[in-house]
Amino acid sequence: MAQGTKSISSPVRIGICAPSTPFTHEAADRVSALAARSHPLAELIFDDQCFFTVGHFAGTDEQRTKSFVALANDPNIDAIWFARGGYGAARIADTAVGRLNEIARAKTYMGYSDAGNLLGALYRAGHTSVVHGPMPSDIGRPSGELAIRRALNWIVNRQKNALEPGLATGEKYAAFNLMTLAMMTGTKLMPDLRDHILIVEEISEYLYAFDRAMFHLCSNLATRGLKGIKLGAVGDVPENDRPFGESPEEITQRWCKINSIAYLGRAEIGHDVDNRIVPFGRLGP
Repeated sequence: MAQGTKSISSPVRIGICAPSTPFTHEAADRVSALAARSHPLAELIFDDQCFFTVGHFAGTDEQRTKSFVALANDPNIDAIWFARGGYGAARIADTAVGRLNEIARAKTYMGYSDAGNLLGALYRAGHTSVVHGPMPSDIGRPSGELAIRRALNWIVNRQKNALEPGLATGEKYAAFNLMTLAMMTGTKLMPDLRDHILIVEEISEYLYAFDRAMFHLCSNLATRGLKGIKLGAVGDVPENDRPFGESPEEITQRWCKINSIAYLGRAEIGHDVDNRIVPFGRLGP
């Protein structure tokens, strides 16, 4: 995994697809205009599939699969950037990753939230540049330009200041949305996280649902050699009809303790503009 700052004098062609829900032409134009100003070496290629709408999804399962596979297998594309989350990547991840060729192994793949299904499947399959980081959809957040620039700083220049500040050289990492990872656990998409520090974040879930997902995740990882868990942002928590009685951090600490998993503190990832970069695997110098 190339994780040091690199010097690039040729364009970096970034293929963008939507494995979950649709993107908009307006948002794509905003991201492209920002990239042209801030990262002139970044050539953004939004696949038409990003704008398809079939029910909840950005096209049928097969359309979403074909878009991702075509971009990943294209020797003229350097990186794959997932447009947005939502739901849908779990329906295509196993099939899509199974169709990738050796060319696809040289690429960087970046996303978070529901895209974690593809990140997990790619990492399980041995891809070595899998990255939890901002997506084009973050342009819609207040000050979302910060997140877009951070993502491009990593994809184009491998800038170390884009990384989650708590990452330590030599450690292995993986980062996911909690609910996404909990649903992946026990399926063919789940990567081996032995010796990894796992970072999780969550958005828009009741605390009892957060507790349920953490119970499921920690129970399943208790004997899998996980090095520890760090907690990212937990935002927009809905109010229940009665207070849950514990904070997200207290919930995480309790399930870690019950399952003899080290709780390692907080991290700067989440569904917000402060979402930092976490490359999967061992962090190099």
